[in-house]
Amino acid sequence: MERRDFLTASLATSAFALANQVSAQTSSGKPREYYEIRRYHLQTGPQIKLTDSYLSDALIPALNRMGIAPVGAFHLDIGPETPTLYLLLPCTKLEALVSTELQLVHDEQFMKAAEPFWSAPATAPGFQRIESSLHIAFEGWPKLTPPAATAEHGKRIFQLRTYESPSSQDHIRKVEMFHHGEFDIFQRAGFSQVFYGDTLIGPRMPNLTYMLSFSDLTDLNVKWDKFRTDPEWIKLKGSPRYNFEEVVSNISNLILSPTAYSQI
Repeated sequence: MERRDFLTASLATSAFALANQVSAQTSSGKPREYYEIRRYHLQTGPQIKLTDSYLSDALIPALNRMGIAPVGAFHLDIGPETPTLYLLLPCTKLEALVSTELQLVHDEQFMKAAEPFWSAPATAPGFQRIESSLHIAFEGWPKLTPPAATAEHGKRIFQLRTYESPSSQDHIRKVEMFHHGEFDIFQRAGFSQVFYGDTLIGPRMPNLTYMLSFSDLTDLNVKWDKFRTDPEWIKLKGSPRYNFEEVVSNISNLILSPTAYSQI
């Protein structure tokens, strides 16, 4: 690449990064978080213990030192491809979030604690594959909210839901529904709302992902029944703006349990 082209590309990249930093605010100026959802696909056996130790003793403390907190760590209980371990990384600074892997090698404390995981032989790796997606918080829910049970290390489960839409127009309408009443309906039904994120980079776009928390599966079912029968929900989903065609074409619904070292 010629120097002129390189400088043009560099300036464009810098402008894009700056624009993203500025745009990540609500209309009232409050910062909106970015989220990385990372999936560690594992194999039953010693691999799970090795990865758990790496996350609890090396990675999460290092992420916290970078200002990425609280970090959620969850085992997939109900969903495809178990065993899988999920990480939820929140941060208001996009550059910090997307450059974590580059920064980790400069953290001596991390490198020492991570050595068994990082140096695992090819015949016994610490994971099968890692997948990741990047999200930005909804304007109407700009910051992650851990459930009250987290501070008390109480019993809790999490529901991670992804809504795919058949078009960008339908996706925008679905996001709109949350801001035009769905948050409040969840609140009335007693849901613990953890985060809502619009997917920026990831598979099967356009889509959005959000997380709810419950004490157990019975609590989950009771609250969803309240939600479905709420008159305001029935009115909202029946609105001509949202019911002239299906705004959601597919739903992924996962049930997660927090690890002992999860900060959410």
